Amino acid sequence: MATAAKNSPASGASPRAAEELAPADLSAAYAELEERFRKMTRALASATHDLKTPLAILNGYTELLQSGKLGDLNERQRQVLRDMQVSGKRLEQFIHDFLTLAALETGGLVVNSVPGNLNQCLADVCQMWSNRLQQKRVALYVMANEKLPELSFDAPKVERVISNLLENAGKYTPEGGTVWVHAEPYMWERRAAALARVPTERRRGVSQQPNVVKISVSDTGPGIPAEFHQEIFDDFFRLPGSEGQDGIGLGLAIARRLVQSMGGKIWVESEPGSGCKFSFLVPMAASSAARKGKTE
Repeated sequence: MATAAKNSPASGASPRAAEELAPADLSAAYAELEERFRKMTRALASATHDLKTPLAILNGYTELLQSGKLGDLNERQRQVLRDMQVSGKRLEQFIHDFLTLAALETGGLVVNSVPGNLNQCLADVCQMWSNRLQQKRVALYVMANEKLPELSFDAPKVERVISNLLENAGKYTPEGGTVWVHAEPYMWERRAAALARVPTERRRGVSQQPNVVKISVSDTGPGIPAEFHQEIFDDFFRLPGSEGQDGIGLGLAIARRLVQSMGGKIWVESEPGSGCKFSFLVPMAASSAARKGKTE
């Protein structure tokens, strides 16, 4: 950021002079910053991608040693290899998150909505997480909803969002806690539609038919103070006091971008001591916002 400021039109100017820059100069400075950010993102993605192959080799050798095919191991050696495997998997997840973030920032991910069964999608992703949460003695329930209509959606992206939310819930839900996954038809009244409505229009004249599916992941964790309800979706943000937890603060940021790319929105409802309920919306019909990768 310091380099950008040095080369910007405001270089060497006082704060007051910077405020008096012409709109064209501000636009040029903003465009320069955007281009630098894109270059940085591409460089990060390239460097991260280069780490995948050596890491895969290291993880492969670790599994080979654990299998005993190269000789017997004592208990201490097996424990060291287990620790290496856990660390390798964590690093693999970090790399995956960085690559996903870079693809989202540079427009490398395209929404591919096809007709599917959302109940089955929820069941499949929860089955993948069931054992991991059980190891922490956290119960996971997925509640099927017969009222969900057949709709077109990007199943891999929806699964990734739910996985990120389940991972977040698993980190903070204490032993003996519970996590629920639920989906329901929902009426999302977008701001653009609300502003376009004539003030004298009768409320009953407005369509109340569901136009999205609302998917929620709830937990019995410690909750999140209201002042952080927006910040938790920022890149690399971590709640104060959570420094000891795994992760680098990209899970919710990636979830937000994925939901926005599908034309939906994501938010959290929570109070300290009352757990969290993360919800996101998946439009029932592809919108222009989804095609552009932005929310309305």
